[in-house]
Amino acid sequence: MKHCIIGDVHGCYDELMQLIDMAQVDLSHEQLWFTGDLIGRGKQPLETLRFIQHLGHRAQVVLGNHDLHFLAVANGIAPVKARDHLEALLKAPDREELFEWLWQQPLLAQLDTDTVMVHAGITPQWSQTEAILRAQEISNIFADRQNRHELLAQMYGDTPNRWDETLSGMDRYRFIINSFTRMRCCYADLSLDFQYKEAPEQAPDGLKPWFELRKDRDNIIFGHWAALMGAAPHANIYALDTGCIWGNQLSLLRWETKELCQTSCPAYRRSN
Repeated sequence: MKHCIIGDVHGCYDELMQLIDMAQVDLSHEQLWFTGDLIGRGKQPLETLRFIQHLGHRAQVVLGNHDLHFLAVANGIAPVKARDHLEALLKAPDREELFEWLWQQPLLAQLDTDTVMVHAGITPQWSQTEAILRAQEISNIFADRQNRHELLAQMYGDTPNRWDETLSGMDRYRFIINSFTRMRCCYADLSLDFQYKEAPEQAPDGLKPWFELRKDRDNIIFGHWAALMGAAPHANIYALDTGCIWGNQLSLLRWETKELCQTSCPAYRRSN
């Protein structure tokens, strides 16, 4: 089975269908991998989730910050934001099935022994093996109906912003979630920053992209940072959020050949 990696869709269903058609994806031989933020701000979240869920084993997803926010909204923890266009999804007759499917998605997916996919990144304090273990901690809680609601309620916040193996409880889980779904830059002491969103070359002194501070050379595929526009200066780092929701492009990378396919999203340039 070959792999097609697709950047942050954000509920841009029509553009997703256009990209799959343009790239001539063969779902009998190619599996679609999604870097998270399947929904959020795009106007077709229901169609997007239904399509990806119905792919079954032909799709692999990791959760992004917008996906987690949606679960928080659906559980009455966070308010609905009009710009997220979630109304149809929240009222859908199959919403409970879609909610449960999202709960089952991980924060990290392993494509091969040297390659993982996450939404935002991996803190430089973790090896790939440690990252896999930390992501599994959260998946174990999400699988537990009694505990996952409390985790969603406690996940919001910027602290702690530096990993310590002695972290426990909600502080530990919040850091893990933030590392995988929210960070873009780190300070010299490897603590995480959650505010800066622009291009790396414009970052304030003392901030560097998380991937600049990693010492390993494992392949990491990620989305989240639209300002990168797919430009990551390392051969083992693959940035696939190219800002569809901001009127730029939706990207698909054929992993085995490194062929990049993109479709433009002009409608969103006018509406965001």
